[in-house]
Amino acid sequence: MKANIIGLYTNVLNLINRGHRRSVKAKKNILASFVIKGGSIGVSLVLVPLTINYVNPTSYGIWLTLSSIVGWFSFFDIGFGHGLRNKFAESLAKGEYQLSRAYVSTTYAILSIIVLIILGLFYVVSPLLSWSAILNSPPEMERELSILSLIVFTFFCLQFVLKLITTVLTANQEPAKASLFNFLGSLFSLCVIFILTKTTEGNLIYLGTALGFTPVLVLSSSSLWFYSNQYKKFAPSIKLVDFSLAGDLMNLGVKFFIIQIGGLVLFSTNNIIITQLFGPTEVTPFNISYKLFSVINMGFGIIATPLWSAFTEAYVKEEFGWIKSTLAKMRRIWILACLVSILVLFASPYLYEFWIGDAVKVPFELSTAMAIYIMAAIWQTIHVFFLNGIGKIKLQLILVTSTALINVPLAIFLGKLFGLVGITMTSTIIFAFMGIIFSIQTHKILNKKATGIWFK
Repeated sequence: MKANIIGLYTNVLNLINRGHRRSVKAKKNILASFVIKGGSIGVSLVLVPLTINYVNPTSYGIWLTLSSIVGWFSFFDIGFGHGLRNKFAESLAKGEYQLSRAYVSTTYAILSIIVLIILGLFYVVSPLLSWSAILNSPPEMERELSILSLIVFTFFCLQFVLKLITTVLTANQEPAKASLFNFLGSLFSLCVIFILTKTTEGNLIYLGTALGFTPVLVLSSSSLWFYSNQYKKFAPSIKLVDFSLAGDLMNLGVKFFIIQIGGLVLFSTNNIIITQLFGPTEVTPFNISYKLFSVINMGFGIIATPLWSAFTEAYVKEEFGWIKSTLAKMRRIWILACLVSILVLFASPYLYEFWIGDAVKVPFELSTAMAIYIMAAIWQTIHVFFLNGIGKIKLQLILVTSTALINVPLAIFLGKLFGLVGITMTSTIIFAFMGIIFSIQTHKILNKKATGIWFK
């Protein structure tokens, strides 16, 4: 028995260490990320019913909607995060470590300035807004929601800057370490919410404080650790802040920023539309279904995340054979993901019952629509990560912005016709269309047939 275990371990180790250096590094991070994100997924699945029971389905829907609104402001980095990711990876590939540190220092400085401005404006504007109307909630909750919005936004702004450590780690093809932060944040949040369920009555302000503070604590502690040890040579320094580098970061970053704004509409407006069409209570079953099937998307994301910066390095070094081989493997994994989506679909009634009991009812047709959406989203991800990594994103810029314009009216139209299924159908149609276009662009670039918009 012992010999069999040792033999299996040896075979797995040989499989991981076989191949190109870049592939070996990616496989190690993928394996570690599966373990870490598996823990994160487990924690998040436990956190959902715990949170719903701490407040109630309606309050949980309000929380999800408010979180979506606040999340919109993450795009006010004007693309500097993605710009740093590519520029950091490029400078590392060329061995320009001092320039890498200058990019890191400058990005921290710019985002800190942006955060101070946005936070100041929010503190002025927030008291003038009717949060109960925005969230379609009872008027008597106005004061509670106003306080909650300030708490959530303050912690969000702190995360806005502190999360740059995850960008640096990911750009260095070490996303597993970045994933560890999310796991620890979720784990601490679970512990705090569990304590709240035992010591307090359901309270949205306590909930928002707990879920906002824990990620900030983890990110600040992790940043101090990494920049004092392994990543000391990349630690941000005021002396190395060079605003002339902002042009390099923004040249690509602004394009990513516009794409992010389009993505904001595509990804973050569903909760708002559902709240306004059907009420905040219906946000809960929609998100329960999404969370279940997003596990598949997360699993694929674990595999794809190390490849963004790996594609950057390979493209800079003109190693096109490695890129083609890697993309072929990703497409085979997509087929497997589709099969898993179908299995999860048929098992979903039992999974919902085991997971959340009778607290929320999720229609099977909604789960069906969500499974199809995940298949379309993953296909698009394969090619988007490659195109993002090599900076050929102008076509993506055009498609994301144009589809963002039709997303809301189409979602409202299909939502009125088919309910929550219609909302999901909208995202599926858009992502399937873009996925086809991006796969064509990828083929053209790798076969050196891309011209015009296809090569920008």
